Amino acid sequence: MKILFVHQNFPGQFPHLAPALQARGHEVTALTAEKNNRPSPVRVVKYREPQEITLSSRLTRMYAQVSERGLRAARAARQMRRDHGYVPDVIFGHPGWGETLYLREIWPEARLLVYGELMYRTTGLDTDFDPEFARDGFDSRISTVARSAHLIQTIAQADAALCPTQFQADTFQPEFRSKITVCHDGVDTDRLCPDPYAVFEIPEKGVSFRPGDEVITFVNRSLEPYRGYHSFMRALPDVLAARPQAHVLIVGEEGQSYGAAPTDGISWKERYLNEVRDRLDLARVHFLGRIPYDRYIKMLQVSRVHAYLTYPFVLSWSLMESMSVGCHVIGSDTAPVREMIRHGETGHLVDFFDIKGWSARLTEALSSSERFIPQRVAARRAMVERYDLKRYCLPRLVEFVETAGQGPDRALPAS
Repeated sequence: MKILFVHQNFPGQFPHLAPALQARGHEVTALTAEKNNRPSPVRVVKYREPQEITLSSRLTRMYAQVSERGLRAARAARQMRRDHGYVPDVIFGHPGWGETLYLREIWPEARLLVYGELMYRTTGLDTDFDPEFARDGFDSRISTVARSAHLIQTIAQADAALCPTQFQADTFQPEFRSKITVCHDGVDTDRLCPDPYAVFEIPEKGVSFRPGDEVITFVNRSLEPYRGYHSFMRALPDVLAARPQAHVLIVGEEGQSYGAAPTDGISWKERYLNEVRDRLDLARVHFLGRIPYDRYIKMLQVSRVHAYLTYPFVLSWSLMESMSVGCHVIGSDTAPVREMIRHGETGHLVDFFDIKGWSARLTEALSSSERFIPQRVAARRAMVERYDLKRYCLPRLVEFVETAGQGPDRALPAS
């Protein structure tokens, strides 16, 4: 088949799937944004990115922006068909930025598959989760509907959809569930594995860590409330006071990825660091920024306890990667995390907002590490048995594209 992947930051969620399909003899191409310079495992065509759109209302700006990006992608698609005769059998796109909105009009004969990352809701998910950041009810509901409109439009016209977790699939309206197959992107458990000889160094500070050291790890793409940075930082003073040998390794950039930016010009990182600065031994708190993947793995391999928090939102790859490495994971007791962690068996859960609870659980994990070896072993086993990239997830993803891409009579049953 001719298979076209569509993602503004390709390969995005498809770094393994696209080359796997190509290796099976399919002709695989990717349509991506012109400023995306990430290495691609397949042939790439680029579309011109839209200019920033200025509207009188910030509340509805999202839909206008994704619609414009969809138009740019459609124009590139039209040129692919008109000038080069390119007609895919299957389009597999991430609809989050609007790129798949109008592709049906260019290639009506193609099967359209979409990656269903999340359906926004005005209540019950991230929008109204954290009272510390409660917004005007009207504004919040309007902006959330504007964020979800193009996703509803896309899945309505799609032939099939893929969601990485059951929690994420369940955010979609009931009338769309029959289109959805649940299968995670996969975890490379061969690479993400325990290493008793791992060493993680911070040369500029002259410190290094090995398995067995009192190390707390915390990973976000960006240090922001959506991923519980504020709760984590508020828990640290009591932990470091109780454990004078403990160190904290924090990975994440200064800006924001999902939630709103601070309104006072101070980054979320600095705001919540400043809140507890006077009660922390900052020589033991290491902000690492963004680090290479190999270093990131070594950091997880020396971790005694890994903290992961999130709003009811898209699950981070870092949670499953830390479990694959065999970390003792303490996660927020929120729906996406409960799907991965069985409390007391593969990790532990703490209420997202329970600062005292987080301090107590992290302190316990540091002081009694031998007690939690069974949880670490069970966490890795769960990743190997259910989420391994090569042995389970990737074969099922290939099957999804090859079957759903050939018509409704060949589609996988929704799960």
